[in-house]
Amino acid sequence: MLLAGSVPRLVSLSIVVGRRWVGLSLGVIMMGRLGWILLLLSAMAVAVDEDLAPERASGLAQPTALIANEMMVVSAHPAASEAGMRVLAAGGSAMDAAVAVQAMLTLVEPQSSGIGGGGFLLYWDALQKRAQAIDGRETAPLAADETLFLDQQGKPLDFWQALVGGRSVGTPGVLRLLETGHRQHGKLPWASLFNDAIDAAEAGFPVSARLHSSIASGVNPGLAKTPASRAYFYLPDGQPLPAGYRLKNPALAATFRRIAVEGAAAFYDGALAQQIVDAVQHADNPGLLRLTDLRQYQAREREPLCRPFRQFEICSMPPPTSGGVALLQMVGMLERFALPSQRPDSLDFAHLFTQASRLAYADRARYLADNDFVRVPLQALLDPHYLRERSHLIARDRDMGAAEPGDLGAINAADGVSLERPSTSHLVIVDGVGNAVSMTSSIEMAFGSTLMVGGFLLNNQLTDFSFAPEQGGQPVANRVQAGKRPRSSMTPVLVLDEARRVRLLIGSPGGSRIINYVAQATLVNLVWGIDLQRAVGLPHISNRNGVTELEQGTDAEALAEPLRQLGHQVLVRELNSGLHGIARRLDGTYASGVDPRREGAARGR
Repeated sequence: MLLAGSVPRLVSLSIVVGRRWVGLSLGVIMMGRLGWILLLLSAMAVAVDEDLAPERASGLAQPTALIANEMMVVSAHPAASEAGMRVLAAGGSAMDAAVAVQAMLTLVEPQSSGIGGGGFLLYWDALQKRAQAIDGRETAPLAADETLFLDQQGKPLDFWQALVGGRSVGTPGVLRLLETGHRQHGKLPWASLFNDAIDAAEAGFPVSARLHSSIASGVNPGLAKTPASRAYFYLPDGQPLPAGYRLKNPALAATFRRIAVEGAAAFYDGALAQQIVDAVQHADNPGLLRLTDLRQYQAREREPLCRPFRQFEICSMPPPTSGGVALLQMVGMLERFALPSQRPDSLDFAHLFTQASRLAYADRARYLADNDFVRVPLQALLDPHYLRERSHLIARDRDMGAAEPGDLGAINAADGVSLERPSTSHLVIVDGVGNAVSMTSSIEMAFGSTLMVGGFLLNNQLTDFSFAPEQGGQPVANRVQAGKRPRSSMTPVLVLDEARRVRLLIGSPGGSRIINYVAQATLVNLVWGIDLQRAVGLPHISNRNGVTELEQGTDAEALAEPLRQLGHQVLVRELNSGLHGIARRLDGTYASGVDPRREGAARGR
């Protein structure tokens, strides 16, 4: 509302002229309504040097953002988003919808996630104004120790030697996670949440182009060699299932029927649990999983990591994922720089972003692991004074090279190498009363361990541990230990506004690059106010304290030579994120963000 009056004000303004995003910092003395009108007319007359046009600059075909008044689901597959929306439309909560979405993803996106894997979930209770974190990360078998991935000479195995078969399978956590959340926040009966997935498994679903490509690429060499997965994902003549092929999964339908009636206990005990154990122990590369591991598994409720950023509060997951700490470190270190005066596609921002990422990834490698086994100095890592001190290591005119971790005292840990593969999935949901879910789930490598039981794939998440238990005579924080949860980079995010309402939900697959993907899109949306759909489609820039990676086939390639001039070692490559988000707009409606690099979809009303 504009009020006439004579009170002078100073105004900073960001506007859109046509399709052009314009940032203005104007010192204007306004005298009531006339002053506002003159200001806006002057702003519209400002010459704009260049159209940001992220949808064109990225080289990616951008989907149109969906706008919803009441509720929304965004996930990695249209069938999953539709299943979630049917639950919401029936009066279900965001948590109810998450169960339905994950069940459907187990069927239609088996290469990325499913009930044979694990995940992390942030829940926002709109009534209590409270964020909750549920950790459904896999655990190492109780019979495992730090020699799990060492050969007979005590040397670390090659990743591919460890991947396929039972050795890499951790105790799955997704179902316990979902059941824990549903008991607290569910409105509809548990059994009803599996109906769509059961129907689709029996009737069959069309194989997507991405699923076909994942099979045909041979990205996981065990897929065609493991009998059950070969029979499911290939035609009788050995050819990969073509796109559009109607694929039925009666075994998964039977599994879901049993889980619907008996709850998660049907998975963690009894006949299905025994089948899981048998598959792991009798594989060519046998593992150590036992019935005791399944029976004793519990999802853990943890305190979300929440920190202020500008006028917002950003929340994410604590360890055993490193994603929340690293993201909050990055935005904390960048806060002292005048980001709004730059452009999100500029050389300056790309350089600053990679330097903050170097510092965060250095701390990640040194300190981050399962906090139940290793003392992680969370408060020290996120202390504003520490982050400001770290930010002063960033030079605006040169790349710092490999960053060293901060000195936080004697911590019983050392750097360790672990490989995280990008086959993961992220979903976001807002229900009709404002409750929200931001959940990332994964089976790790595409098609996981390739072991298939009850119509679903088992994970290979134990390869997220550091294979070498020691470095430089010190124990590695992320080494294998019995019952321990491997470090992750999954970064589900929940952002609150000043009124403690959901402002943004976002997350992504992408292995250890997840942190960079989510941090970049979050900053672009919050700092520059660029709509979420365009933010998730911007060209990616990534640095994990090594090479600066620029997304191939996008305008980010133009930054390669200028970054090299600053000392960066640059690699142009595919950076295949799967960012999915929901942003609350000023008018109270919700806007979707669906990554154009994948096949995700938004549904809402």
